[in-house]
Amino acid sequence: MDDEIIDLYLGRPSGKRMWTDFLTSLGIHNFSDKEIKQIDFTVGLKHDGKLVATGSVAGNVLKYIAVCNKGAVSGARFAQLVSELISRQFQRGVYHLFVFTKLRYVSSFEHAGFKALARSDYGAFLENGTPDVHDYLSAIPRIPQQAEKKVAGIVMNANPFTLGHRYLVEQAAKANDLVYLFVVNTDTSLFTTVERMRLVQAGVADLTNVVVINGGDYMVSYATFPAYFLKTPDDEIAYQTELDARIFRDVIAPALNIKTRYVGSEPLSHTTNIYNQVLVRELPPLVAMQVITRRQVGEQGYITATQVRCCIRENDLATIETLVPTTTLAFIKRHISDLQARIAAGQQISGN
Repeated sequence: MDDEIIDLYLGRPSGKRMWTDFLTSLGIHNFSDKEIKQIDFTVGLKHDGKLVATGSVAGNVLKYIAVCNKGAVSGARFAQLVSELISRQFQRGVYHLFVFTKLRYVSSFEHAGFKALARSDYGAFLENGTPDVHDYLSAIPRIPQQAEKKVAGIVMNANPFTLGHRYLVEQAAKANDLVYLFVVNTDTSLFTTVERMRLVQAGVADLTNVVVINGGDYMVSYATFPAYFLKTPDDEIAYQTELDARIFRDVIAPALNIKTRYVGSEPLSHTTNIYNQVLVRELPPLVAMQVITRRQVGEQGYITATQVRCCIRENDLATIETLVPTTTLAFIKRHISDLQARIAAGQQISGN
């Protein structure tokens, strides 16, 4: 009897139970609401009434890929499962896919047409389809004789763009001929990607050697990484950061002649502090690290985007005025009711 492709509806108790029981039998145990909420759809393969494989899609990321490894047909089932997920994504108009997987499964995904972008001890990050990383890089503007220039890179979420962010960019702009400022592409923040891009562009408009770039799919958001096979939150941060650093070091930086990456010092955030430590370990000597001491403002202490978001919730425009450029302040004043409504609706404002 051939395997049957089925839809698994995780919103239904019976479908979710079948799915979790199967994954648990293969050693996958994390079924947090955060992980499941991201899933757009899930399919499975059934044989003789039993689930023998499953895979899910969240955005353009394949997740929870699992195949029963008993018998000689596991490879064929893997290929059938991944082919089904790719086909369904094509039907949805999604032609560019990613997967994060353990190292032992890399070759299986490569046989399915994926190409590895980066590997770490935790796993690997692969992509399939178009536009790929080469298309992304080719669209980024260059300057004449760029290979001979001092070029730096900065990656930031800027949720929203503050005077602290501005200070970091200023230091990089003073020391380099060209600075690429990559804005993380994720809509899990209080400020959307479009809004954050506009605020960053407005906030550095006078710095003529700074180019603001959407980070696309290559400055990776924590939301896309599969926490379900990692043991602790710190493992998740380290996994994400190592892959992020290696993509930047081995793929992004060489193509753009980026020789230095700038980050702000991190006395407050545990997550960002781990991120910075991993970057310092991973990037040199190919890409130098420049850690800029975070800016402080009077009795307010260190400037943080978290503080700005809390002030938005409290309607404290007077404090916000001391923490952000005039361009960011103007935007917040115009949209404070919308921003407060997002917070009231449950938008997370703590963290980075």
